Amino acid sequence: QVQLVESGGGLVQAGGSLRLSCAASGRSFSGYNMAWFRQAPGKERAFVAKLNWSGSTTYADSVKGRFTISRDNDKNTMYLQMNSLKPEDTAVYYCAAGRVSTAVAATYEYWGQGTQVTVSS
Repeated sequence: QVQLVESGGGLVQAGGSLRLSCAASGRSFSGYNMAWFRQAPGKERAFVAKLNWSGSTTYADSVKGRFTISRDNDKNTMYLQMNSLKPEDTAVYYCAAGRVSTAVAATYEYWGQGTQVTVSS
């Protein structure tokens, strides 16, 4: 079992930055593939970025060049650095862990509770 807790969300103006953290407890998450998803009101949960156990990263086109996913296995923590934020980035952001590295939410076994990110125009 892996427990995930997100933090770092908040209210920011357009063009600003936030860094989200996802702290893992339970089993070591170094062997897991990790990802960030987000869900805006009335929309389905959408892929944001993923980082597999070997360090390879993939980003959704909508965040490419603005967001950076990273992990610190010693601290059992994953991060999402979000720069040049836009109002359309407003959503609840979730971190996820799983044995398969995909952009499909249903393939991830473990989820955090989510953290709200609101970007004002």
